[in-house]
Amino acid sequence: MAWAEDWPGWRGPHRNGVVAEPSGWQGGDWPAGGLLWQGQVGMGASSPLVVGKQVLVLGWNEGADTLSALDAATGEALWRQTYPSPQYGRHAVGDEGLYAGPTSTPEYDAQTGYVYTLSVDGELRCWNSRRRGRLVWRRNLYEAYGMPQRPQIGRSGQRDYGYTTSPLVHGDWLIVEVGGSEGTLMAFDKRTGDARWGSACRDPAGHTGGPVPITVEGIPCMCVLSLFHLVVVRLDAGHEGQTLAEYEWFTDFANSIATPAVEGSDVLVTSGYNHETICRLHITPQGVEKVWEAPYHSKICSPVIYQGHVYWAWRSVYCLDFATGGLRWQGGAFGDAGSCVLTADERLIVLADRGELYLLETHVRSPDQYTELARLAAMFDNDAWPHVVLSGGRLYCKDRMGHLMVYSVMPP
Repeated sequence: MAWAEDWPGWRGPHRNGVVAEPSGWQGGDWPAGGLLWQGQVGMGASSPLVVGKQVLVLGWNEGADTLSALDAATGEALWRQTYPSPQYGRHAVGDEGLYAGPTSTPEYDAQTGYVYTLSVDGELRCWNSRRRGRLVWRRNLYEAYGMPQRPQIGRSGQRDYGYTTSPLVHGDWLIVEVGGSEGTLMAFDKRTGDARWGSACRDPAGHTGGPVPITVEGIPCMCVLSLFHLVVVRLDAGHEGQTLAEYEWFTDFANSIATPAVEGSDVLVTSGYNHETICRLHITPQGVEKVWEAPYHSKICSPVIYQGHVYWAWRSVYCLDFATGGLRWQGGAFGDAGSCVLTADERLIVLADRGELYLLETHVRSPDQYTELARLAAMFDNDAWPHVVLSGGRLYCKDRMGHLMVYSVMPP
């Protein structure tokens, strides 16, 4: 498969939900190859990774997190590594029936073969996938940096879901949203775990998907939603961790879940509750300019930007004009959960609600209306919060209770 592509971290190979693999749709039933295998990988909203012929997935069960390496074709266990972990973060408050086990998606580094995991209780670990998951280094972020319980926001109830955001490898660093006394973002040596720098911003960590790379007028940066702001942090030599730009964005119930989406030096942020909007921000070294704000929003699904259009699934699927924020089309009934992947044949795969799987046309073939090509009925009894994964011609669909179902998008 010349078009096969690894899925090494949160939202795929480019951290934006866009992949270089086709949907496999040729008319008729889809996914064309049907169900390949299924399994139970442990509780949590953490998403799978696909690296070569292995699936790497983190889940919680009976007082422990387990990192499992499974054969991508069969689901057979290749190796497992387990360590003690509570079901909730040590400061957890609110929504215990929904948030349990790891939410952070692991990160894979192709240079070293290392896999980085982050538990809900702040246990950051580095594993060597080329040595059957041998532990390389570890540190607990609560114990090392003392992030306090997240405060109540506005008139909403107080919420703290522990550590939820996904780490990101950048060069020789592992960048993690830590919060606490040393910085909202921190960079660790990816080989040793030694701390390299902390950001000037010291906001508590947010409850979003993870940091996203952005380049602003030639300056390499990282943007992330802290509990209170969209923060753009410099990465260039001599300026590591400095704040390039900051924009106030906080959400009732500490629920700015959808990851910022980056296009050039512009960022999309969206959340519900006190916002119920999506906002395009233009970032410069001089500050942040609001380009537009539109009366549509997502609570969970991170937006996908492609060829001047924006897509996401939240109760409906939306297609907006990126330049203006104008609505191109809206359609379908998708429930609360959702994640999207835009494929090489310019179609949109959506996993929503309790595991309903959809294949939709994008603006390329359907510029003015919602067009559904195929649908697979709900496959789970619980919310499909983990991000859907397309890699090597296979779709990986998981719910927050750890049920994993794998389909082939290619005809048998």
